[in-house]
Amino acid sequence: MDGVHDMGGMDGFGKVQPEPNEPVFHAPWEGRVLAMQRSMGYAGAWPIDASRFAQERLAPQAYLGASYYQRWALAMERNLIERGYAGADELSSGHALRSGKPLARKLTPDLATQAMTRGSFYRQAQTPARFKPGDRVRTKNIHPPTHTRLPRYARGRLGVIELVHGCHAFPDTMAVDKGDSPQWLYTVMFEGKELWGPDADPTLKISIDAFEPYLDPA
Repeated sequence: MDGVHDMGGMDGFGKVQPEPNEPVFHAPWEGRVLAMQRSMGYAGAWPIDASRFAQERLAPQAYLGASYYQRWALAMERNLIERGYAGADELSSGHALRSGKPLARKLTPDLATQAMTRGSFYRQAQTPARFKPGDRVRTKNIHPPTHTRLPRYARGRLGVIELVHGCHAFPDTMAVDKGDSPQWLYTVMFEGKELWGPDADPTLKISIDAFEPYLDPA
């Protein structure tokens, strides 16, 4: 979807300033948010793409005004409420007010090891790959109202297939609970001037991973 979260190519945000000796967590609550998020994913409450989509639906002022883990927490609250695991009143009160919705998988003491191991998104191919390395392609100029992994700066642009990664679960359908819908995944290379215009560094090349439904032959 289009929103302030899709910052690639946007102007006006200033230079990225890495934090020297950045700690893993700036405060204990950040570690708890990570643990809760991974626990809910392990328990089958929602897939990672639904977490991304929930963040993308944050209001611009909330998204830009929140830290990394604050965005995670706000998105998790949205998913908990929308999927019936907790009510807004329960989150406000800090305790359960009614019977809970069962999870698909039980949370057990060995969760710490299992939840931090992400499963594979590779899926069995349903159809032959449409493209091969060296093929010229043009990305579609799409503006879906839901989650997509095709950034705005790379839409409607001419590129070349570099790699074929096999079939994978399609984030666009996973985010809205419409199944894996396995799709071929490619690395596509673009010349800098194709994305950023004639003033771009002539030596610059940018590669993105793009699913087959995003691409047309050029």
